[in-house]
Amino acid sequence: MSVRELVVLGTASQVPTRHRNHNGYLLRWDGEGILFDPGEGTQRQMLRAGVAAHDLNRLCVTHFHGDHSLGLAGVIQRINLDRVPHPVTAHYPRSGQRFFDRLRYATAYRESVALAEEPVGGEGGVLAETSSYTLDARRLSHPVESYGYRLVEPDGRRMLPKLLAEHGISGPDVGILQRDGSLRGVTLDDVSEVRRGQRFAFVMDTRLCEGVSELAEGCDLLVIESTFLDGDHQLASDHGHLTAGQAARVAAEGGVRHLVLTHFSQRYSDPEEFERQARAAGFTGELTVARDLDRIQVPKRI
Repeated sequence: MSVRELVVLGTASQVPTRHRNHNGYLLRWDGEGILFDPGEGTQRQMLRAGVAAHDLNRLCVTHFHGDHSLGLAGVIQRINLDRVPHPVTAHYPRSGQRFFDRLRYATAYRESVALAEEPVGGEGGVLAETSSYTLDARRLSHPVESYGYRLVEPDGRRMLPKLLAEHGISGPDVGILQRDGSLRGVTLDDVSEVRRGQRFAFVMDTRLCEGVSELAEGCDLLVIESTFLDGDHQLASDHGHLTAGQAARVAAEGGVRHLVLTHFSQRYSDPEEFERQARAAGFTGELTVARDLDRIQVPKRI
């Protein structure tokens, strides 16, 4: 059975707290692992969460502020120390190449793993296409260049037993029809319907902008920053961030099924207030105010 879940490694913005580590989020998608925004302390959090370097296939950095990238040095060296047997690909803003280079070679170590660098530029676009997902990026609005990431599974087909029976198709013939597209004059469209692929998006530091809405549209699971509460909306805008209410409205308008709020300012002591404001903003789907070491399943297909 395929595993699709988010492992939350850290949820703090700017500085860690006693209860929240710097950012870090691992998306397990079938047999791959995509690590988003490894902040300082990510290696320690991986250990606590039972995540190994061998689980990593891609590193995706939204931007080069320290709470989203300082853990890269340790993670990259750990990948090499553990001699990860498969290639690993890193995506990050092309404008921050000098920062990535410094982090990749922050100290001396022996390189044993092929780490491919595939930076993002312009307004973003498709970064990778595999049999189980397409990964693309969208430009966001932050004081430094920042990108959000979106992963979309290809649409499939859902066979309808009633229609199969009406057309006299059963047993091995079902597999033949799925493989060939038609059998004895019966097509897939006659006995099945489109099964929409699952969708995931990761949105960190940004003001409201077109890219946020594009990333969130139709997501089964949206991970999005909500650094500030609504009363500090001007502070959020000044520093290039979202409030809980803003993030929730984006999710509601985009038809998001499960909303994960994260990246909280240390100024707030009551995490439940983020949920209250998200609900007040009109989001009625499943909602998680993320905590370190949470494990969140991608919702089952409808």
